[in-house]
Amino acid sequence: QVQLVESGGGLVQPGGSLRLSCAASGTIFNRNGMGWYRQAPGKERELVAQITGGGNLVNYAGSVKGRFTISRDNAKKTMYLQMNSLKPEDTAVYYCYLPGSWGQGTQVTVSS
Repeated sequence: QVQLVESGGGLVQPGGSLRLSCAASGTIFNRNGMGWYRQAPGKERELVAQITGGGNLVNYAGSVKGRFTISRDNAKKTMYLQMNSLKPEDTAVYYCYLPGSWGQGTQVTVSS
């Protein structure tokens, strides 16, 4: 059974940074592409970034390109999302996704 556990969310001021982590268990980690999604209140869940199993290809939503960086450490079975220059509109619950499985989400709030 696949388990995904996110961590690293919190409250940060505009312009600040956070690093999210997603620890996986119960899967052959390096074979699977993964992604980060987010869902703001009253809005649909949207793709933020995705990364291939080997980590060599990444893709970002236009709204975060140049500010967020997705990466993974297959030896640690962990995926990361480095978020810089955060804006209030980045406020959302961030979810880790591996095909067929979702994490429980971690809240990111950007506010002064």
